[in-house]
Amino acid sequence: MRLSRDVRLRAKAVSYSASCVVVIDDDQEFRESLGRLLRAAGLDPRLFGSIAEFVGSDPPDGPTCLVLDVRLPGQSGLDFQRDLAAASVALPIVFITGHGDIPMSVQAMKAGAIEFLTKPLREQDLFDAINVGIARDRVRRDNDEALTALKARFEVLTPRERAVMFRVVEGRLNKQIAGEMGITESTVKVHRSNLMRKINARSVPELCRMLDKLKVLPVNPELGVRTA
Repeated sequence: MRLSRDVRLRAKAVSYSASCVVVIDDDQEFRESLGRLLRAAGLDPRLFGSIAEFVGSDPPDGPTCLVLDVRLPGQSGLDFQRDLAAASVALPIVFITGHGDIPMSVQAMKAGAIEFLTKPLREQDLFDAINVGIARDRVRRDNDEALTALKARFEVLTPRERAVMFRVVEGRLNKQIAGEMGITESTVKVHRSNLMRKINARSVPELCRMLDKLKVLPVNPELGVRTA
């Protein structure tokens, strides 16, 4: 498999910073040829002859797309796709096969595959699918990191700050919150200012969106926390 100049230029126009393409195919000659193709496009390929080899390796630490053969020794590509979904592992998958059929491709696409390509592969079709996969995984990783950071900020709030926060997002005024909690309005203002600073919310609507992402709800009467 040889990378044409046009495809090479298009591929390099995409930001592949720290990106990885995992190739799982039991055809060694094809696997190595695909590895050379990916390296020529500026990607970091990791090549495996079976799913067991991949599972036993260290996971990629950057945006990743999985190029997966359907028919493999041991576990099939479609079975592995089901296992990943069951484990809530959102790894973008591009299926490749030399023996595909319509029901098989429909099954793979319904389960979330990006593309189902038959050998011999068209270079641009492959890179288009990989581009989608890497972009999708980059967004997922960014969202996961942002959520982790948000959870960390939420954890530093004191119980009193959380109690004020839940009442704020329910639309209560400072005076109402003070009456409900048996504290002064000025104390409410201090807690409100502190919690907004700690959680890095610039407005009440933004605070509401943050709590929606965290999926936390108050538990009355103490206004403790439970997940939605």
